[in-house]
Amino acid sequence: MNIILFGPPGAGKGTQAKYLVKKLNAYQISTGDILREEIKKDTDIGKKIINNMNEGKFVSDEIVNSLLKIYVFDPSKKQKLIFDGYPRSLSQAKNLDILLKDSNQKIDYIFFLNVNKETIVERIKKRKVLEKRTDDELVTILKRYDTYIETTRPVLDYYSKNSNFHEIDGTMEIDKITSKIKAFLNV
Repeated sequence: MNIILFGPPGAGKGTQAKYLVKKLNAYQISTGDILREEIKKDTDIGKKIINNMNEGKFVSDEIVNSLLKIYVFDPSKKQKLIFDGYPRSLSQAKNLDILLKDSNQKIDYIFFLNVNKETIVERIKKRKVLEKRTDDELVTILKRYDTYIETTRPVLDYYSKNSNFHEIDGTMEIDKITSKIKAFLNV
């Protein structure tokens, strides 16, 4: 099955994705990880990405969509994708619909981890210390959150009409969020 984990930076999407990957023998498609890998390779795309991230901007849909297509069309990953942090814009959501249709796949569940700004700031401060992420500076966090709210409201509206859309209180403890997801999946 294919699943979208949707929510602001620091909502716990990555944590839940890692659980689902193990439980469902699936593949985590983290746009953040894909983008950081491009940065690590020091490609031209990687240089554009780092500039955007340091300014608290989202990376262009064109770049993200082109990198994502490789994973969606990989036959070994078919119907085993956990989307973590994608889509973040309405054009990305529509692009994903096209990619899935063209690869004869669908989204089975969409989980929106709803978390307020204060909780996000606290979580990302902790994550910065634990994971030493360079994109977790407070000013950058606040810009990313504001950009997220502005950019993804249409995506939330787009998906919330679907019968497979489930909103979960992302301020709960990790294991409680996991239990809610497990209940929806019947696993």
